[in-house]
Amino acid sequence: MIRIATRKSALALWQAHYLADRLRSLPAAPEVELVPIVTIGDANQTDALRQFGGTGVFTLEVQKAVLDGRAEIAVHSLKDLPTLSADGLVLAAVPERERRCDALLLPLTVAAVQCLDDIPHGAKIGTGSPRRQAQLLHLRPDLKLCEIRGNVDTRIRKLDEGQYDAIVLAEAGLRRLELAGRISLMLEPPAVYPAVSQGALGIECRVADQATRALLQQITCNTTLAEVLAERSLLRTLRAGCHAPLGAWTSVEGDRLTLTGVLLSLDGTTRLEQTASGPAACADQVGVLVAEQLLSSGAASLLSEGSSH
Repeated sequence: MIRIATRKSALALWQAHYLADRLRSLPAAPEVELVPIVTIGDANQTDALRQFGGTGVFTLEVQKAVLDGRAEIAVHSLKDLPTLSADGLVLAAVPERERRCDALLLPLTVAAVQCLDDIPHGAKIGTGSPRRQAQLLHLRPDLKLCEIRGNVDTRIRKLDEGQYDAIVLAEAGLRRLELAGRISLMLEPPAVYPAVSQGALGIECRVADQATRALLQQITCNTTLAEVLAERSLLRTLRAGCHAPLGAWTSVEGDRLTLTGVLLSLDGTTRLEQTASGPAACADQVGVLVAEQLLSSGAASLLSEGSSH
């Protein structure tokens, strides 16, 4: 029996069921059961995430369920998972990544737009992500970036009720919930860079659980693993935290990996960008190199600005 600890949101449950199906498809298929968990981030649906801890608010309780034996594995949106593993746990699997960009959604009653410039002056945009806020302000300083909390359905309801002129969500989550039809405009590089590990799942188990680790290794996508190792190494080296205004884009061609990192001031006025390449087998080192380049170009002052808020 493999028990999967997961949050209770519709997207988290989709991820857990996806993982369960992948495990059941293996040659030595285990029995699989879900263990739903309520996290701090789920319980507090009003405050900005960075106001009550930020890093780990969607993962800590799920991890505890594995550590205390209520479950064998934990499934996370990898962008929510801190880059330093919790004591006793290991990132044991990273399946194939879904599309990783951000998407702009408009109310059902509003006509489609062709580009960001078509959004009305001073429009109220809902997103709780400093990364999204900073990049949108860099492109359109007139926009009013506002906090929004809740699961995907709740955010879309708030949009359609008129609380926002538009909202920004991850394309991956919309596709997984069969809501891609609501996408009005894709926000892609070089304009808007996604979060570190966006679109990827992270599967954790106990370090000492060798049988489960061997099982999970069978569902890891090596290309996705190289991408997220580079991106998470960039984040870890900057000591930025998962709510920093940091975006990343990784591509793998053959055995060569290229990583671009962008870091902004919270108000979007300052934007730094650096790119490096190296062997995919040395993904961690590519992430460190991009981080060092960003630090050399002034990243420390932007990171200290973010940590003071």
